[in-house]
Amino acid sequence: MNRLRRLPWAAAAAVAVLAGALSVLAGPARPASAHAVLTAATPAQGSVVPRAPATVELVFNEPVSPVPGRTQVVAPDGKRISLGDPVSNGQRMSLAIRPADRPLGTYVVSYRIVSADSHTISGAFAFSVGAPSAAPPRAEDTGVDPAVEAASAAARYVGYVGLTLAVGPLLLLLVLWPRRLSRRGPLRMVGTGFGLLAAATLASLWLQAPYSSGAGMFDVSATELRQVALSRFGVVLLARLVLIAAAAALVRPVLRAKGTGPARIALAAIVVAGSATWPLAGHQVASPLWAGMVAADMVHLVSMSVWLGGLAALAGFLLRRADPRALRVILPVWSGWAAVAVCCLVTAGAVQSVVQVGAPQLLLKTDYGRLIIAKLVLVAGVLAVAAVSRRLVRRRAAAAGVPPLRRAVWGELGFAAVILAASAALAQTTPARSAAVEVAAQVKAKGFVTTLNSPLYAVQFEIFPVQLGENNTFHGFVYTPDGKPLAVAEWKVTAALPSKGIEPMNNPVAPLLGNQGLGGINFPIPGDWQLRLTIRISELDEATVTTTVSVP
Repeated sequence: MNRLRRLPWAAAAAVAVLAGALSVLAGPARPASAHAVLTAATPAQGSVVPRAPATVELVFNEPVSPVPGRTQVVAPDGKRISLGDPVSNGQRMSLAIRPADRPLGTYVVSYRIVSADSHTISGAFAFSVGAPSAAPPRAEDTGVDPAVEAASAAARYVGYVGLTLAVGPLLLLLVLWPRRLSRRGPLRMVGTGFGLLAAATLASLWLQAPYSSGAGMFDVSATELRQVALSRFGVVLLARLVLIAAAAALVRPVLRAKGTGPARIALAAIVVAGSATWPLAGHQVASPLWAGMVAADMVHLVSMSVWLGGLAALAGFLLRRADPRALRVILPVWSGWAAVAVCCLVTAGAVQSVVQVGAPQLLLKTDYGRLIIAKLVLVAGVLAVAAVSRRLVRRRAAAAGVPPLRRAVWGELGFAAVILAASAALAQTTPARSAAVEVAAQVKAKGFVTTLNSPLYAVQFEIFPVQLGENNTFHGFVYTPDGKPLAVAEWKVTAALPSKGIEPMNNPVAPLLGNQGLGGINFPIPGDWQLRLTIRISELDEATVTTTVSVP
């Protein structure tokens, strides 16, 4: 017993050691310079090839970094067929694609990369298999369906709940459960946990297909499901299903066994292996120091499951049915376990947050960072309630004040339910470290970005880098007044400098992907240039908007 009570101090020492390592994980980023341009592609831009490729390769004039989740290939039927994020190797970037359900026609490749000067570059091009399509697919229509995104987050949440209900109550049953108290209730809780885990895993496997293709929740083909099953994500989740079945089969043999028999050792190994399936199917494997991140997430998950699952069994059964004399023995031991679990939980979470956020300023500038802050506030709340619970245990409230202790435990569980929801949302959100390159680009780039409105349309465009000469890239997007992409028939962009007597000069801009335009702007001398955009959307409908661009 005394040894168990000294465990929190050992955990506190571990926290101090790990906290000292955090400065190593948060090293400064390497500065860079230059501006990337797409110089070649395979298949080539505008080419017609006899068969669909297995990969698409892009070559730039300098090393680039892909922005996660922003490079895709859209098949002729409008479905996204790219498999994960591209692999970057210096100036080359390759993206694996799955076979399309209808392979003949025009494919659209859109990309978003970060050049060496941290400027974010967007672009797109098309190639065709067999022959061009009559109506090429629209890359802007291939975002994740909101229903699919919500269902994926819900499946993750259910999985976390299932893991919690399976692990924590089972540990109490194995080590601290009074012999004379019925095990039926907690066994049902453990069975429910396994059921929720299996259901959430199957749902995640199904939802990954429309999540990747951009289609609706039930617009899934057998080819897409097979591709998911053969991917790293699918293999990891299928392994999780096998581990769930093995753990469920071992529960009763383990409860009948005494001591640390083979069944208990096997079950412990399954729990450890099963906890690895979450980081192996998540952001952690793509992060810096990925092995350490996988280990930290495993510690995070197991600690959460022991703590919160134990609280659920405590509130649902032990505090209601156990004899006060038994509670006097059980609760101090459980309190020590909970302290260790919380220390491990907070430490592992801190390590992951430092790596995934990358820089303190991104806490407020990214969705991921803001979710981390919200989760920290919730954790502080649950720790405050947990402190009340520990105080009640030390005062032997188990004998005379079980109702106050039960209320405190239920308060912890209430906070915990919201924390699990925040964890599920974090798993669906791009890590702040991945958004850092875009944030840095917005800060460092000496470009011009604006949105202009007319009765017919709204046009959003950027010019980079706004310098003397012809090397200024114009990239525009046109939308209806209510925000929907609007196809453009013709772009006309002129630049004039009346103060120096320079009349409007035409700057060719080519239509791209329906509502986009790409071209170059020439600023031969410094000054406040008047930019005039005339955009025609049909044979009869066009409108002109103007703005001023200062060129140093």
